[in-house]
Amino acid sequence: MKQTPYEEQRSFYIETYGCQMNIAESHVLDASFLQQGFRAAVHPEEADIVIINTCSVRKTAENRIWGRIGFYKHLKQSKELLLIITGCMAERLGDEIIRKESAVDLVIGTNDKTDILHMLGKDLTNSDEYQFASSYYKNGEKTAFVPIMNGCNNFCSYCIVPYVRGREVSRPTGQVVQEIHRLSDQGVREVMFLGQNVNSYTYHDRARDTVLSFPGLLKEVLKDPGSIQWFRFMSAHPKDFSRELIELIASEDKLCKNIHLPLQSGSSTILKAMNRKYDAQQYLSIIERLRRLRPDITFSTDIMVGFPGEREEDLQQTLDMMREASYIEAFMYYYNPREGTASTSMPGQIPDAVKLERLQRVIDLQKELTLQHKSSTIGKTVRVICDSISKKNPDEFSGHTEHNERIVFPRTDSVTTGDMIRLKIEKLVGTTYKGVF
Repeated sequence: MKQTPYEEQRSFYIETYGCQMNIAESHVLDASFLQQGFRAAVHPEEADIVIINTCSVRKTAENRIWGRIGFYKHLKQSKELLLIITGCMAERLGDEIIRKESAVDLVIGTNDKTDILHMLGKDLTNSDEYQFASSYYKNGEKTAFVPIMNGCNNFCSYCIVPYVRGREVSRPTGQVVQEIHRLSDQGVREVMFLGQNVNSYTYHDRARDTVLSFPGLLKEVLKDPGSIQWFRFMSAHPKDFSRELIELIASEDKLCKNIHLPLQSGSSTILKAMNRKYDAQQYLSIIERLRRLRPDITFSTDIMVGFPGEREEDLQQTLDMMREASYIEAFMYYYNPREGTASTSMPGQIPDAVKLERLQRVIDLQKELTLQHKSSTIGKTVRVICDSISKKNPDEFSGHTEHNERIVFPRTDSVTTGDMIRLKIEKLVGTTYKGVF
């Protein structure tokens, strides 16, 4: 690692890739630099320090980072610049990044990113355990991300997360409750709880000799939510989706009735090969139980195609599950081998051309399902949080529904950002609702 003093560096720029956890952690970095008197640059070309907070879940994410490093290498030819790589790619590759690309000055792993200011110009001693920050809030925003756990113990055969995020660690319950109170005082209206497996949250309070589960944490938060109108969470693992959690979602209006529940595959055979620890019927039973208790609930998901050994009948089972679950949104991608994971050596590796063809079929079906859902909501009245003035039309506000769908509506002096209002869905333009009072 290069030793680079930072005392003369006065402006910074943060690029963030990947999951909401990375977004939340970048908010911490942003606040830390501002508190130390640094200035946030509007454009990377204006910055003295650039931090790239990386993702390593898929190879395509890492390829994009290498491209950005090339951009900053070119920029360094015309100005002084300190380039820092942090996040999951930094954790996975370490100083190999510097050996491969001399434009990088510092590589700081996942567990150390919240302490970057103290590390500039010093030797690194990597932390053994993830350290939660005191706050992840970005000033002025009405929706806040609140990490409550980090890491993963599941070791899905295709996934690199346990290797770059480490084992599961849960944030102290009291600290989470305090942050909710602080966010409420700052005018936040919506909180998204985050974790690689958010519903595996388990906090051992040794002082009280108690163990609090994820539903227990939600109950503690809901005792005094203050100004917070909605709570969401992602990503939930189906194997940890308890009956207690299902009943709590159904009974508490402040828990949004839109659940992100990763499927990956609708084939029990493929799920077993993935080491997902549930089968297709167990997954479907969660959706059925939630729908019985709350018919208005909606679901989004993650879907992977082209996993080693996937047959046409396995893909058909995934398509069937998509129809059964009626997802309103899905993150869809094809299997990409990650070095160090068990699936790289599995037989039955599938050609890229086949993966792409299967992925397109999944995408086409999801477009149909999304359009069916959105068309069915026209004419209904929904709850909406006003986010901001629309970027496309200054005469409109932009907001989102309880089901996390974008809606625009006329500006009026009686509404301001952060307000929760009721709107009638008048029509659909593309994938965006048009609402009226």
